[in-house]
Amino acid sequence: MTMIRMIGSLGIWNLFVLVLVCTAWALTPAAGADELKYQSPPGPIARIVDVPPTPSASLSPDRRTALLIERPSFMSIEEVSQPELRLAGIRINPKTNGPSRGSYISKLYLLDLTTPQAKPVFIEGLPANDHLSYPSWSPDGKKIAITATGEKAVTLWLVDVQSARGTPLIDSPLNACYGSPYLWVSDGTIIAQLVVPGRGSEPAKSLVPEGPVVQENDGKKRPARTEPDLLKNPHDEKLFDYFFQSQLVRIRLDGHVEPIGKPDIYGLLDASPDAKHLLVSTIHRPYSYKVSIDRFPQKVEIWSPSGKLEKLIVDNPLKDEVPVDFDAVPTGPRYFRWRDDADATLTWVEARDGGDPKKECQVRDELLSWAAPFSGEPHKLAQFTLRYAGASWGDGHLALLTERWWKNRKTRTFVVAPDDPDSKPRLLWDRSYEDRYSDPGNPLFDRTARGTWILHRTTSGDLLLTGAGASSEGDRPFLDRLDLKSLSASRLWRSQAPYYEYVSQVLDGDGDKVMTRRESVSDPPQYFVKTLSDKGARQVTDFPNPNPELSKVTKKLLQYQRDDGLKLSGMLYLPPGFEPGKSKPVPLLMWTYPQEFKSKEAAGQIQDSPYRFVRVSAYGPLFALLMGYAVLDDPTFPIVGEGKTEPNDTYVKQLVASADAAANEVARLGVADKDRLAIGGHSYGAFTTANLLAHSDIFRAGIARSGAYNRTLTPFGFQSEERTFWQAKDTYIEMSPFTYADKIDEPLLLIHGDADNNSGTYPIQSERLFEAMKGLGGRVRLVMLPSETHGYRARQSMLHTLWEMTEWLEKNVRNAPGRNKAALK
Repeated sequence: MTMIRMIGSLGIWNLFVLVLVCTAWALTPAAGADELKYQSPPGPIARIVDVPPTPSASLSPDRRTALLIERPSFMSIEEVSQPELRLAGIRINPKTNGPSRGSYISKLYLLDLTTPQAKPVFIEGLPANDHLSYPSWSPDGKKIAITATGEKAVTLWLVDVQSARGTPLIDSPLNACYGSPYLWVSDGTIIAQLVVPGRGSEPAKSLVPEGPVVQENDGKKRPARTEPDLLKNPHDEKLFDYFFQSQLVRIRLDGHVEPIGKPDIYGLLDASPDAKHLLVSTIHRPYSYKVSIDRFPQKVEIWSPSGKLEKLIVDNPLKDEVPVDFDAVPTGPRYFRWRDDADATLTWVEARDGGDPKKECQVRDELLSWAAPFSGEPHKLAQFTLRYAGASWGDGHLALLTERWWKNRKTRTFVVAPDDPDSKPRLLWDRSYEDRYSDPGNPLFDRTARGTWILHRTTSGDLLLTGAGASSEGDRPFLDRLDLKSLSASRLWRSQAPYYEYVSQVLDGDGDKVMTRRESVSDPPQYFVKTLSDKGARQVTDFPNPNPELSKVTKKLLQYQRDDGLKLSGMLYLPPGFEPGKSKPVPLLMWTYPQEFKSKEAAGQIQDSPYRFVRVSAYGPLFALLMGYAVLDDPTFPIVGEGKTEPNDTYVKQLVASADAAANEVARLGVADKDRLAIGGHSYGAFTTANLLAHSDIFRAGIARSGAYNRTLTPFGFQSEERTFWQAKDTYIEMSPFTYADKIDEPLLLIHGDADNNSGTYPIQSERLFEAMKGLGGRVRLVMLPSETHGYRARQSMLHTLWEMTEWLEKNVRNAPGRNKAALK
């Protein structure tokens, strides 16, 4: 009777899934390791994996042409399993001297935005089988540089915009191990990092050790958060030198190459806007086995265009004594940048509190600038009572400087005149950055003829701002005009229902003509050129609907309350054919990722839009819609600690209360069977899943992907927790689901990449939780994905992950035996 009723309400497809589930689980042993080939879920779900992302757009400097960028959905397992070295926090492919895990481009098109009915023009000539990356417009917009990664090298190509054709620029291979392998200079040349010519063979590892690897501390505090892929021994140091050393060269567009300086390990590399100076940092010994490359000693210098030393700025030592607090920074100069609006003015920041946020002081950071010819003393541009957070340059009379502070989530932005020493900063914004409703947006920028980016100014001198437009109705992106005299903003445009639309780029001076990206629940994102004054709009792309089978999905923004009165929300999706009030409740998958807050008001704010396109990503939970499940995606699970109270000190209590409120709401609406709820998540969401199974009986089963479950393995902080284990032992232990493995009495599916590169989520986290549950008699399955990192990249891995999740849900949620009704209250 139960099977007949289910088939009648959910269709023949589900009968096929049910048969598949019964067969698969009948063959699965209760314990031990399975010899299992990659599996694939039923067709409708498998097709999700092959749907590419919606193309993105990059506008030419004159804003008349768009470069449309298509990326593939997933790589093959053969590509993901290429050779890999893990050195100083970086993963590289030794065959190509480039990144081993980078994303790449599959196709490029040029679209004329000025011609109505223009069609995208495919860029010919680029190597079809190589991975394309790093596309960048030349300052004059006539060329586009791009890299191509083949089997043995990364090469540099040049696209002629007029002919829409690519050709190789030079034959020498690039070194793409660290940072961007090339950059445009305002004089129309390119500076690139090449693999050092004639460097010889890769250092061979001796099979006989010469001695032990010894580390010692001299009594100074040198805390470090849990980081993967660090150097481990002298051989790693030799490999690091071999692969990361580059030869800088200047390349003219006719292919002529001129060496710059000598081979070295280059970190920062940037040309001044007037092309007369180079900002260069070189990384040198002593290296560290406890911190990554960004904390190694670095010498920062200014060179002439030919590589001659003009000025030594600083030689920063190894930065291994920086506190682990979130607002802690190294002592000494940091954050070097050229001013985008000046010929050659270097800026940097120095801590005035020793880099220690626990120290009480009036001035924490100071911004300094130094103009060519870099003589005399640097100019003290601004002082900050909080930590410096960035600058946006306009001209000598206008810049925006921002500071922020983690402890109270405060951010402030000031308007300054950088070339007027007598002017005083004017406070523009003073707010909490976790308060989305008060977010004024971000300024728009113009690309100069030199290729730099400066603040966009209207004909009357105002700024233009765009933002998410968070509100109690959900996100409604906007375009505002900011009067720099009154420092008040006026609204020019706001996204209107039933669309979610945002301004991608302004196409004229006053912001009347804009390029937007628009979508709705049933319409995939498209780009439009529109004139705001006459409300005219012209669609310039026609991307196909990637998921037509989900056109009848119902999407609804839920708003409800926790038992302590805190406002919560989540996006509810109902499967095709489900009619609220008529259809019987169905199983539901809840997919979550909690967030910490210092304010109840901010914690209760809406964080999404009900008008976004229903796009099924292989990474997310919406695959369950094709199984006839309802989905509650990203229900807010806020962890709040106001004032001096730390959020995580009541993590478990708040977590369970939020999950209970969500479960009660979907049951109250009659859309979900409260006895058929599942919980899942990735990373911190996986950690949440295990905790909810350990501390509640709300869910029938859980899916935890790439999580961390024992917080003693991340003793110097994790996620938004900046206290160490020794400062908050009870919190670390209480938050660790590993501690309560004996309380996890619902089935838990653990999935983890065996090459996870995320801080704290080592594969051992899942392996140890599995061993604990297995030893305690729990119902648990561990799936280790070969060669996968924190975000799974191979098509075969994602197909198998979806197969595992569909099988798990069908066996342990839809077809699980009924529970005692008392357990559901």
